[in-house]
Amino acid sequence: MPTGQDHRRQFDKLVNQIKSTLAVEPKDRGNRLGKLNILVTGGAGFIGSHLTDALVARGHTVRVLDSLVSQVHSGGKPQHLNPSAEFIHGDVCDPHVVQRAIKDVDAIFHLAAEVGVGQSMYEIQCYVRANDLGTAVLLEHLIEHKDRIRKLVVASSMSIYGEGTYTCASCGEVYPQLRPPTQLLERRWEMECPTCGAQLTPSGTREDKPLFPTSIYAVTKQDQEQFCLVFGRAYGIPTVALRFFNVYGPRQALSNPYTGVCAIFSARLLNNQRPLIFEDGEQTRDFVHVSDIVQANLRALESKGADYQAVNVGTGVATSVRQVSRLLAKGLGKDLEPEIIAKYREGDIRHCVSDISRARALLAYEPRVSLEQGIPELLKWVSAQEAEDQVGRATTELETRQLVH
Repeated sequence: MPTGQDHRRQFDKLVNQIKSTLAVEPKDRGNRLGKLNILVTGGAGFIGSHLTDALVARGHTVRVLDSLVSQVHSGGKPQHLNPSAEFIHGDVCDPHVVQRAIKDVDAIFHLAAEVGVGQSMYEIQCYVRANDLGTAVLLEHLIEHKDRIRKLVVASSMSIYGEGTYTCASCGEVYPQLRPPTQLLERRWEMECPTCGAQLTPSGTREDKPLFPTSIYAVTKQDQEQFCLVFGRAYGIPTVALRFFNVYGPRQALSNPYTGVCAIFSARLLNNQRPLIFEDGEQTRDFVHVSDIVQANLRALESKGADYQAVNVGTGVATSVRQVSRLLAKGLGKDLEPEIIAKYREGDIRHCVSDISRARALLAYEPRVSLEQGIPELLKWVSAQEAEDQVGRATTELETRQLVH
């Protein structure tokens, strides 16, 4: 008959087995999923192509659906698209294309979207069609495959927050909306407390902050996120919305004037033009390397921790737009200070930096690449590119529509 000590040894053994299981890295959990058939919408793009590479490297069978929008893919199908992935050239709004793309798929990363805050304010139909209708078409066709789908991950955006979270010395935590035009016309750029008028201090933005999107693009990203989360809960499909902050890295479209600020500034510098910066250049953002975005996507696929939730993906580090411009210029060997134009764009925010506590707790996510480490890699890639500077044209388009003041 077993003794008390025998029972104790068996109990300790079981506890150690449980601890060992919980300590397994997400990559190992991914192996337990087996080899999956995975669809990446927008998989020829900047983030999608890096994610496709990582999924292929893990042994999954990957299918890419991408419409190759000319503003991003001016040369057609990009050379960096992984040859081991099946490629479907088509529109996520086309039901026949989507039906073909989701055949025999086990998991989906939905990254397909029109991207660009300023442009979305006057090409409204384009953005609503691609982002809202495209997501609706995809989800509707997933209904008949709901028993097969093991994970749906949708790319959301920090833009849905509008302004970030702030602290007032007198009033505590504050969630301000847009700065009033009278304040901006007086060039008082920093956020002021709506209650007492004191200058606010920016702090990390959590997922439970009230949402206040300030562009059509941001509204459509909020729609994408909520469509997917509501759909996933209703049909029992584990769904995760990842709210990307300011992503940078190789393969970003340099000739697209509506892409990320690192790419926009790089295109200007490559053409020996000073980067144009609105306001005073001290507005801050959270710049996250594309490899860390891929890390978060893989962890969302390979674990259950964040199912049915929205999760920030950033670094938690604030960097001013002026500082980014100087880092890029220095790295490219360009003695070009940014041009601070002291104007503001309609809907622009002052500060927004992520609080990544939820990502750490639910996904064991930890950013690995600092901006100082990531910029040299970006510039190595940038230096081998030819970039057409479209920033002047884009700014003129905004000005003619009275979206720059």
